[in-house]
Amino acid sequence: MAAKHNIIGIVSDEFANPSSVKMLNEVTRQLNARGCLSLLLNVNSREHYLSLLSKATELGVNGLIFLTSLYREEASSFPAIWLSGENALRADNYDAGAEIGRLLLAQGHQRFGVMHGEDPATEPRQMQGFVASLAAADKTLDQRLIAGNNDRELAYQAMMAYLKKTRAAERINALFCENDVLAFGVMQAVRDFGQGVHIGVVGFDDVDEARSPTWHLTSWAQRGDLLVAEALNRLLDNKADDSAAWQQGELQVRHSHHGKHVHGEMSKCGCASRH
Repeated sequence: MAAKHNIIGIVSDEFANPSSVKMLNEVTRQLNARGCLSLLLNVNSREHYLSLLSKATELGVNGLIFLTSLYREEASSFPAIWLSGENALRADNYDAGAEIGRLLLAQGHQRFGVMHGEDPATEPRQMQGFVASLAAADKTLDQRLIAGNNDRELAYQAMMAYLKKTRAAERINALFCENDVLAFGVMQAVRDFGQGVHIGVVGFDDVDEARSPTWHLTSWAQRGDLLVAEALNRLLDNKADDSAAWQQGELQVRHSHHGKHVHGEMSKCGCASRH
């Protein structure tokens, strides 16, 4: 590999979310395989970021991979690619959301909701697909919850507040969460609230904890290895795959979407998201 690609900076602002750690592992693994050195820039403010960026320039960093949506405007002096935030490289995920909607509909749920970490400027594609699948079955999205951040405790508080203020007859019985961390907080709130409440929950990202007996979380698994490979091809080789083959993912079906503790067979169903 050309020397100009020997050092690649990886920019992040937090590792509390397990999906960020999962992505970091995959990025560094593939950079190692390409003979590149990884330089982690773990930033906590714009000033800190600018300071690290100056030092990275001195070290001869030749490209940046962003695991955060922040600080985009200051990266113009480097070749860069984003794996988080608006306009980031990601699978379309419309079909992923539609498949999740069909799964919850097949379970017999009647009232549906979604939970976001933050109030999105534009509806994520998986949520668009989810709502479209409901509409195709003459159902509507009945509730939109905002945690305030991609934080388990905030999701717990948001869900608990919703359960306390909403009459039993008006509550949703299925909830699609923007990511698994939110789903974990939601499920814990439902368990702690008790009172016979059963809400089917589906997450997104399929982090390692989703498979644990504590949660048995049904979740969508993006093929992170294919996504990172495409990102590095674009950053290092200036080559893009327009076939959308790298957008593959699969729905990991476990137990949480039932809405109560039941035992069933875990299964996979493959699907390539629409480009």
